[in-house]
Amino acid sequence: MNCEISEPRFTCALGAQNTVLAIPRAIPIVHAGPGCSSIVSAFAQSGYQGEAYAGGNQVPSTNTDESNVVFGGERDLRSEIESAMQVMKGDLFVVLSGCTAGIIGDNVEEIAKDYAVEGLPIVGTDTPGFKGNAYHGHEAVIKAIINQYVGNVKPNVQKGLVNVFADVPAQNPFWRGDFEQLKILVEKLGLKVNILFGPSSRGVEEWKDIPNAEFNILVSPWVGLEVVELLKKKYGTPYLHYPILPIGALQSNDFLRTVAAFAGIDKEVAEEIIQKEKKRYYEYFVDTADFFSSLQNNLPYELYVSGDSLTTFGVTKYLENEVGYIPSGIFVTDNPNQKNEEKLRELFAKEFPNYADKIFFEIDSEKIRDRTEPELKKTNRALVLGSDWEKVYTKQSGNLFQYISAPIHQQLIVEKSYVGYRGGLRLLEDIYNTLFEGKTITNQTYQAKLA
Repeated sequence: MNCEISEPRFTCALGAQNTVLAIPRAIPIVHAGPGCSSIVSAFAQSGYQGEAYAGGNQVPSTNTDESNVVFGGERDLRSEIESAMQVMKGDLFVVLSGCTAGIIGDNVEEIAKDYAVEGLPIVGTDTPGFKGNAYHGHEAVIKAIINQYVGNVKPNVQKGLVNVFADVPAQNPFWRGDFEQLKILVEKLGLKVNILFGPSSRGVEEWKDIPNAEFNILVSPWVGLEVVELLKKKYGTPYLHYPILPIGALQSNDFLRTVAAFAGIDKEVAEEIIQKEKKRYYEYFVDTADFFSSLQNNLPYELYVSGDSLTTFGVTKYLENEVGYIPSGIFVTDNPNQKNEEKLRELFAKEFPNYADKIFFEIDSEKIRDRTEPELKKTNRALVLGSDWEKVYTKQSGNLFQYISAPIHQQLIVEKSYVGYRGGLRLLEDIYNTLFEGKTITNQTYQAKLA
């Protein structure tokens, strides 16, 4: 794309460094110019996520310069790989190329193979920035690990074992909690889950186990489709594509029923699990009735959401269906290609038939502001969910704001997630607690303002 992007929300394909770091005890080796790895690491600090096992300044990098452009950088890369393997303790090493290496043609995959044939746990993949953004890099790394490390093995299919693919690590500041909650949801059905990323993963052991899954679950509108298609072709593993992040009771009910049906789990068994979760959820939800009735004059109902398509669609569906918000502007920022954008428009029209004209595909935060800020100045009954880029002008307009997407530099995110039954309740708490920030609210506040 030949254009300037104001206030970007994603890194280049080298953002795949964060995908590697999300695998327990996996170590990226970056073959790129000085500063490239640091920039990617800085983006991962959205929500102050931390450096991970081998992140931040620990990431090995060749720091390519002018001499590498002239004479090539493969010798320096080999030296960096050998040094990293001597000094750093890892279960898997992943070589990533930046723009310099991509332009001069250094073949990181072939170099990695030279070490892999000696039995060393290493793969290589091209992730120069000109090839795409962090979403592209994420898929490229997963496919490289599957093809080069997991390899052409004969599957030993285990009944009830599933692999789950969803968020892009670091790109979504809530990824750790999201993966954990998805694992918890699926395991309620009695299935065993390879979650692959984050603290709940067993690391490389799970990745080696990928071919043995009975089926794969992809919770994403488009990111990861190439991965599950690869697994279907390579190992014959069928997959369930669930395009919306399940938030709240209605979506979680549907998610569990869909997974249960795909897995061949007895319907009565699945319904018993769902009814138990629903009972707990609605006991809490009903108790909020007093809050909503007493403060109804202050509560927002217009909804603006900015973020990646997975989170944005999930949050919007929950707030529209269960809380009563009216979508007024839904901004998808993950920059899908034209084919995927068409699929997303179809999905949005299906899920939100009355608001098909409210979806916008926009990666420039300044343009999102140009569309949103004038509307916010006309009302004080709006809720805006987004990033730091939306926070300032939303607060200035007197409307409510809640974080759901990167960048986030005014909040610490440890295990927070809005996935599932508990996640829906947590989102309610977070949204309406902002109503009281720095002021006292009563049931007469809004009426007094009108007087």
